[in-house]
Amino acid sequence: MASKAVNKTRTGTRGVSEMKNAESAVIPVIQEQATVTKRIVETGRVRISKHLREYDEIVDVPHLHEEVKIDRVPIDQVIETAPAVRTEGDVTIIPVIEERYVLEKRLVLVEELHVRKEKRESHHPQTVKVMKEEVEIKRIPPGEDRQQRQPRADPRR
Repeated sequence: MASKAVNKTRTGTRGVSEMKNAESAVIPVIQEQATVTKRIVETGRVRISKHLREYDEIVDVPHLHEEVKIDRVPIDQVIETAPAVRTEGDVTIIPVIEERYVLEKRLVLVEELHVRKEKRESHHPQTVKVMKEEVEIKRIPPGEDRQQRQPRADPRR
């Protein structure tokens, strides 16, 4: 139907001879372009403040120490040479010798010292002061007077 309307308009202004030669007709093309711009609009503000809080906290750090136990093991045995210090498992064995006079001089293993380490753990809870920063966030609606801001706290306090 739209083509009929165009034909009627064209026949009225240009004549029949131009309509027959429709292939050579010029049709204007219109194009619209959108232009996008942006602007800054304040929708509000945020005020962030940090506070330092001190509180007591109990700290329980284990205290480890070692104790040495010595067992005296009597041997009383005649030997030819002095035995060396040796380790068996977690026990260090230290030979103790002496010279005795019996018509002749001999080495006698008198005893051995068995040295063993035992670990003990004890706890000594202590109260210590610790610091913690806390943050407060406050939203300020748009249009609130900038002069109403609170002065900053001195960070050196």
